[in-house]
Amino acid sequence: MAFNNKPKKPHLISFHSNFVTALLFILAFTVPLLFIIILHISSSSRCTPFAPNNVEPWSGDLRNMQFAWNRLPFKYIQSPPVVLKIAVFSRKWPTGTTPGGMERHAYTLHTALAHRGHRVHVFTSPLVDNNIDHRDDYPRIRCHEGDAGKWRYNKAWELFDEENRREPFDVVHSESVALPHWLARDLKNLAVSWHGVAFESLQSSIYQDLTRKPNEPMSPAFNDSLYGVVPKVLNEIRFFHNYNHHVAISDSCGEMLRDVYQIPIGRVHVVLNGVDETGFRNDLSLGLEFRSKIGVPINGSLVLGVAGRLVKDKGHPLLYEAFSKLVKKHPHVHLIVAGSGPWENRYKELGPRVQVLGSMSPSELKAFYNAIDVFVNPTLRPQGLDLTLMEAMMSGKAVIASRFPSIKGSIVVNDEFGFMFAPNVESLLETLEEAVREGRKRLAQRGKASQEYAASMFTASKMALAYERLFLCIKNDTFCVYP
Repeated sequence: MAFNNKPKKPHLISFHSNFVTALLFILAFTVPLLFIIILHISSSSRCTPFAPNNVEPWSGDLRNMQFAWNRLPFKYIQSPPVVLKIAVFSRKWPTGTTPGGMERHAYTLHTALAHRGHRVHVFTSPLVDNNIDHRDDYPRIRCHEGDAGKWRYNKAWELFDEENRREPFDVVHSESVALPHWLARDLKNLAVSWHGVAFESLQSSIYQDLTRKPNEPMSPAFNDSLYGVVPKVLNEIRFFHNYNHHVAISDSCGEMLRDVYQIPIGRVHVVLNGVDETGFRNDLSLGLEFRSKIGVPINGSLVLGVAGRLVKDKGHPLLYEAFSKLVKKHPHVHLIVAGSGPWENRYKELGPRVQVLGSMSPSELKAFYNAIDVFVNPTLRPQGLDLTLMEAMMSGKAVIASRFPSIKGSIVVNDEFGFMFAPNVESLLETLEEAVREGRKRLAQRGKASQEYAASMFTASKMALAYERLFLCIKNDTFCVYP
């Protein structure tokens, strides 16, 4: 009897062994941490959200507070008790019409603080648009030498150190890792805002890969991201302690910093982002005018809207497929797309029921939000909080959003504000169908509730007051006692 003793090819055995080892390593690391996140979600869902005009009384040391500072009313509405000298490290400063979320946040926050009388110095990269008005008032923009738009932290640090020696700053604020941790560890008056951490980006990679078709191969980039993100998470957990104060922009991120990243409770503070309340508000006539301008029927049609970068991680594969199915059953439904990116041409393929408008200025966005009946945010990124959701709610619109801890715990905290869906096509399509069934009148009622909540939580003024109190607390413990 003959046996086949032909040996297996060594390189295949090696490849298989390495793949299994890597897979086991990833699972061994991610499964326990994902379990922790599930516990965070369940614990946060037991907390009763603060409703407008129904703020629960709270008193104590603000550094021990584990919910968003935006939920508390602060005094000093007219002027601050102490004028602070604030240093800001930001990789970019918005000068164009389509800045990213982080620089939009930095601009909105520190412009508001400057308007309150604080002396804000922004250390950033050379501006792409050199037409910015360099005046002597604040915030003062201090650009280091180098190529426009390219961040060089060492050059920014030199400018900061020179100014700090001349007159010390009361507080230093870094947007994410604009200021590296080996420099930050010597600054006791430093606060760093986290707009997303590596552990959240791991979840984002998983959600994006789940959008693959059954026969579609896994992207090499996904493999690379998994191999790269695990060491990055471990590295972040180790070096985050070098930053003295941490500002999380969502309640779920605050829990993650305390529990997964092991930062002491007294050094983690949750302050939600805010948007300019004068730039985003309900204006029916503006919305009707905008609809007419772009050719969307004023009456008899339900209009969905989406805004932002038209890329995969913002969930556009989900919305593209879900809407293509929805419009076949409901031909009266329209979709307005504000933004640019790779999915721009794909949306145009869907026909006249889709209006693709490209990138829009803030004034144009105001009209866009007022022209829609419901705003859709199909993001596949659990990290951070998209400002578009806040802008839509400030404009009096109901929202449809991915069911992520950050959004569920800090934005859509009440079912009356809109709808949430699991980040897949089937769930999104069901949610869109539900919104269509409810109709414009019911969606308008939801939008009013959204606007009331947003006005109490997501304004630039409220955000600035919260940061101001945190910065005062960092300067002087007296201001840490509330009320």
